[in-house]
Amino acid sequence: MTTAAPKGRLLRGGRAVARAAGVGIAVTGALRLLDVLLPGFRMTHWWQPPVCALLLGLLAAVGWPLVMRIAYPLAFFTFGLSGFLLLGAGTLAVFRGVPGVEVADLRTAVIVTFGMAAVGALISSVLAVDEDEIFFRRAARRRRRHTPAADGADQPPGVLFLQIDGLGFDTVRRAIRDGDMPTFAAWLAGGSHALTRWHTDWSSQTGASVCGILHGSNHDILGFRWYEKDRDHVMACAHPADAAEIERRHSDGRGLLAGDGASRGNLFSGDAAHVSLTMSSIPVLVPKKLLRRHRDRLGAGYYAYFANPVNALRTFAVALVDVFREVSASVRQRRAGVVPRIPRGGWYPFARPGTTVIARDVVVSAILGDMLAGRSVVYADFLGYDEVAHHSGIERFDTLSVLRSIDQQIARLHRASRLAPRRYHVVALSDHGQTQGQAFSQRFGETIEACVGRLCGGSPPPAAASSGKRRQAESWQINAALAEAAKGGGPIARRLRARVEDAECTEDSPRTTSGSPGAVTRVAPGVVVVVSGHLAMVSFTEHEGRVELETIEREFPDLLPSLVDHPGVGFLLVRSREYGPVVLGRDGLHRLTTGVVVGEDPLLPYGPHAAELIRRVDTFPHCADVMINSRYDPAADQASPFETHVGSHGGLGGPQQRGFVVHPRELAFPGEVVGAEALHRVFRGWLTGLGHHVPAETPVTEVVS
Repeated sequence: MTTAAPKGRLLRGGRAVARAAGVGIAVTGALRLLDVLLPGFRMTHWWQPPVCALLLGLLAAVGWPLVMRIAYPLAFFTFGLSGFLLLGAGTLAVFRGVPGVEVADLRTAVIVTFGMAAVGALISSVLAVDEDEIFFRRAARRRRRHTPAADGADQPPGVLFLQIDGLGFDTVRRAIRDGDMPTFAAWLAGGSHALTRWHTDWSSQTGASVCGILHGSNHDILGFRWYEKDRDHVMACAHPADAAEIERRHSDGRGLLAGDGASRGNLFSGDAAHVSLTMSSIPVLVPKKLLRRHRDRLGAGYYAYFANPVNALRTFAVALVDVFREVSASVRQRRAGVVPRIPRGGWYPFARPGTTVIARDVVVSAILGDMLAGRSVVYADFLGYDEVAHHSGIERFDTLSVLRSIDQQIARLHRASRLAPRRYHVVALSDHGQTQGQAFSQRFGETIEACVGRLCGGSPPPAAASSGKRRQAESWQINAALAEAAKGGGPIARRLRARVEDAECTEDSPRTTSGSPGAVTRVAPGVVVVVSGHLAMVSFTEHEGRVELETIEREFPDLLPSLVDHPGVGFLLVRSREYGPVVLGRDGLHRLTTGVVVGEDPLLPYGPHAAELIRRVDTFPHCADVMINSRYDPAADQASPFETHVGSHGGLGGPQQRGFVVHPRELAFPGEVVGAEALHRVFRGWLTGLGHHVPAETPVTEVVS
């Protein structure tokens, strides 16, 4: 028995006539008001406003969808605003055809068009009483426009995988308890769903998690970005060409969404036939040799949303409100002296609504279209919580406000599934959590890149660059304190220094000097550092393959001792010629091959799966020469990310490594799930058990390079 959507009427009858009459009267009044207030716009007779209101309504109903189809590329890159410009041109032509109506120019016509759309949206909202009424009426209209699908009774139930990016298990439990996620709370209280935890890989970030969940493999994905020495290239999951290359390496054609599935707002497609806002499948940015064939065009679902001018206007109105919320929240944090916090000025307040409002609404619209089309499985990513948590904090008031809005959208989709030709299970999940703490650069006055560069003999960066986004005028005092601390140090640092001294490297084996800097910036001659949240990766470019511990000690004698003693560093992974992979901490080391621990185990604060997950990463072809994980303080439940964030993720330590799954109880969840690949197997088992067809395997020429 599939999980049923909540009962009760989706649409309240008896309002269609009232809405049409109310909008007509309001637009007529608004035209009369613009006649008085707007220079260049004039109506000389009483009958002109109602006639023009009728003509505007017809133009919006018929003209706007045509405008969006003809000028789709322009509308896509302006979030629908260019449509108002083109529709304004139509308004100018229509009004000049009405005797006695004067419209001075195109600018005046655009203002009139925009004002009429705003009035129509306002009156429609008032008459609908609440936003849900508007949502379900639009859904019902879209259902009437869809080609009827096959009888849903003969199809297995579909599955909606709705990912709330960055929402950790600990946070979602508290949000359910405190009323910030009433939809989840109702599901759990009613017994239809269960809340389960899963453990991420060492790389607790969207790239590794989503590739593993959708394609069943995240091998050799070290972070959200990482350095590939053989190509002198930094891979970035959020770069379209790199995302397409990552998918090419990991896809076998049998991803979670293969067949008739849909990918909405993701990094990777999961081999879906229908994609939109998916990074690996953007045809205008991804090289043709990496682009997979999909039936949907660029922005499918995007058009369906912005084809309605009221949607475009409403989204931008809500986006402006979100800008105000962001500025207000930032000011409140500064006034209250909240710590940790980061600078949130510049263009960020205007960029934030891109994920919290615009992308959210477009993704919801696309999912609704998928359900109405009866597609078997949909995977969509809601990015808003993750974005705001990075800048504000994982449970600050404005972050939880974004979480409430996502919960509301999930509730609407669940109810709207009743309009679909087949039944749907709704599964909510996260790709990882977030661990909060003051940024490394704020605590210590320099970035991890600057720190490694300094220890490897590089030139000190400018003061502004060495401290991230926050300028530190007096960082020299912190640097001096760190230098003094490095002279003493803990037992592991002293042991490393002794090994360096015994190696007699200063005269016979001088440090490597770099030739050309290469395509990627070096923090010191021959040294590249790439940061991914709580993880930093150091590569020595003048050596092929993995550089061993003994070589690092000889060429950069200050590096490892200083890093293990640094208060912001939790542990290092290096490869020893003698012992294989070794994890180094301030007070102990852990030899991963034998499990031997000398001193205090540096992996104790990072959970029982840490050794297994790190051992796996050590086998990756592009594993960095030194892998650095930030220090996690279990007592404070905080860690300092290497990027300038408040809430962050990407490594081990605290809530970032604990994702969640809220799933229908009839879909059995096994014991503890560790790693995104294991979660893929769980989801694949669900689809198979429901009767979904698994496509035949399509071999790829190269899984990893």
